[in-house]
Amino acid sequence: MSVMSLVSYEEALASYDPVMGLEVHVELGTKTKMFCGCSTELGAEPNAQTCPTCLGLPGSLPVVNAVGVESAIRIGLALNCEIAEWCRFARKNYFYPDMPKNFQTSQYDEPIAFNGYLDVQLEDGEVFRVQIERAHMEEDTGKSTHVGGATGRIHGAEYSLLDYNRAGIPLIEIVTKPIEGAGHRAPEVAKAYVAELRELIKALGVSEARMDKGQMRCDVNLSLRPHGTETFGTRSETKNVNSLRSVERAARFEIQRHATVLGDGGTIVQETRHFHEEDGSTTAGRIKDNAEDYRYFPEPDLVPVAPAREWVEELRAALPELPRVRRARLQAEWGLSDQDMQSVLNAGAVEPISETIAAGAPADQARKWWMGELARRANETGTELSEQPITPAQVARVCALVAEGKLNDKLARQVIEGVLAGEGEPDEVVAKRGLAVVSDDSALGAAVDQAIADNPDVAAKIRDGKVQAVGALVGAVMKTTRGQADAARVKDLILEKLA
Repeated sequence: MSVMSLVSYEEALASYDPVMGLEVHVELGTKTKMFCGCSTELGAEPNAQTCPTCLGLPGSLPVVNAVGVESAIRIGLALNCEIAEWCRFARKNYFYPDMPKNFQTSQYDEPIAFNGYLDVQLEDGEVFRVQIERAHMEEDTGKSTHVGGATGRIHGAEYSLLDYNRAGIPLIEIVTKPIEGAGHRAPEVAKAYVAELRELIKALGVSEARMDKGQMRCDVNLSLRPHGTETFGTRSETKNVNSLRSVERAARFEIQRHATVLGDGGTIVQETRHFHEEDGSTTAGRIKDNAEDYRYFPEPDLVPVAPAREWVEELRAALPELPRVRRARLQAEWGLSDQDMQSVLNAGAVEPISETIAAGAPADQARKWWMGELARRANETGTELSEQPITPAQVARVCALVAEGKLNDKLARQVIEGVLAGEGEPDEVVAKRGLAVVSDDSALGAAVDQAIADNPDVAAKIRDGKVQAVGALVGAVMKTTRGQADAARVKDLILEKLA
């Protein structure tokens, strides 16, 4: 079904209420895998980081990664969950080749954390509470590369390559309860939830949560029900969505697709779907299995996990400052109004600004560049602000060059342009492009004399005491020097000559 053939978003919401469920998988940043001692470092040769345990060879036995368990508990606590006094792992059986042992070690009906919530702030400042069903431990699967087909999917491929380096990497799956009542804001809620969850995970230090690297992935479950009814509709599950913008687009597309199918008298199929970045559409994957199809049963080779209550409370007491609390503190420190802080949040600029300040820039200057020039460029390219090819340290250096009088704002914009274009560090761009401010009196004198000669009427006004007219002559000098003159020094020189 093409994007063009769908009913409009407004038409869809006129007849139906969306119900969402979000499943987020987070790869933990442990040094070794969840049940063996293999390295989790990225970039190794395919299948180099494997052993008899993660390959499921006979006679091998798993051992639980203690750091993985601790990370799971910390995530659960940060999500206001109850932490199980006793839980265990289960085998999730299936026949896909991305796990060589033909099952995934996961948790089924006994998760380590359950019954929590996360408050998320929408773009207008409204706070929406997302209820958390569970957060459970499991292992990641291997990577399949399908070769020879037109789409990169298994259908039509000539053959498939399997890399088991990722098989066994610790995962935490965080599952929401059905998200109801969001109405037309459902896609925005989905994006805001994943964004807040990503910031929370990063604050805990348990994962870098890089969606572009697959360290955090979201499955978007969605169904529609007619207004005034309580029964949930049949859901679809858009798998492995890997950016905040794509989470929002996937939810919006599925709302329109479901409404189109139902409006035409069709039936929604419970299935997985693939999201396509190029046009924001989804296409069918496979019929979605139910829990009984996975034939869960308790993992016989692992003992149950029973976190001591004292340990859980120690972990609770050691939690870092969580994102919402930190944002409130930063707002006060930066002296921003609620509206200004909301703009910073909506732009995804909290971390870039904070890190730029940490690198030595004043708060107002850091905010100025990230919310101005860099936000404009992010909008032009349709990318996240944090994805711009410039670091907070580089922005702080630009601020320092301006403060030192070596750059003015116009030249600073050109320096940022050069850094974004890959021309090097700010100082290198200044040197290569010859962008330093000219403040030497001998270099400016000729330009000042020429401006006075070219504008005798303005010069006469200044001599008569109308000092405000000096701006016209400063502008003429700036034009002659292509914006590189020190405007303050130019003004002083003009007034000295015309005094």
